[in-house]
Amino acid sequence: MHESMMWLFSMCLILGSVVGLLAGLLGIGGGLLVVPALVWLLPQAGIAPSMLMHIALATSLASIVMTSMASARNHFRLGNVDFSVVKVLAPGIIVGGLSGSVVAELVPAQYLPKVFAVIVLLLALQMMLSLRVTHARPLPSALASAAGGCVIGLLSSLAGIGGGSLTVPYLSYFGVEMRRAIGSASLVGFLIAVSGMIGFIFAGVGSADLPAYSVGYVYLPALVGIAATSMITTRYGAALVTRLPTATLKKMFAILLLIISIKMFMS
Repeated sequence: MHESMMWLFSMCLILGSVVGLLAGLLGIGGGLLVVPALVWLLPQAGIAPSMLMHIALATSLASIVMTSMASARNHFRLGNVDFSVVKVLAPGIIVGGLSGSVVAELVPAQYLPKVFAVIVLLLALQMMLSLRVTHARPLPSALASAAGGCVIGLLSSLAGIGGGSLTVPYLSYFGVEMRRAIGSASLVGFLIAVSGMIGFIFAGVGSADLPAYSVGYVYLPALVGIAATSMITTRYGAALVTRLPTATLKKMFAILLLIISIKMFMS
């Protein structure tokens, strides 16, 4: 078991470096890659199938806590965070993020990958189409914004992602300037990841099949491996933005997501 854990840790170091690079380059949360990668890696480290999706989602959210915190801090320094927007979304985001772990517990384990696959499929289509808003609309009322935040938080927590792929189009639709939408989404992503992670930790406490070195459903060897390298390579990804055709890369990444979602739905 010790050897399989060390193998998993090594694989997660590689995974983290790729995730960090793509996150910096494409401005996407790493969960879209981390969850399917862990679904493939964890069984080879002896993780029980009944625990598989819960551990993948929880560990992904825990890794996003660290990367989104660094991203949010950078955007705050650049003045890209609109706190009036974050303030109206935050209550719903936190409730939705916590609710994701509750819903994940209620959904039978064999259906969770399919739920993830559908969410990723929709995100991939949105990324491929890159719909742009031509008519700005004012932000809805505080109650409607909280409801919107709840939906974003719930779907993001269920998919183990930071939610930038949902939050940026939502804010853009309501006329928030793109730079501020991305900056605000980074802070929103941190709130989603923290609330989702806490929910999955409490949901997993006392579960019989949990592996050693777990905190609730968060599997520490995988988390440390992913975080150790992703936080380093994110800055290199950001530096490559001006040198590579980002729009083309986003479409290629969306095609990869389509393949992943179809594979997970069919399996």
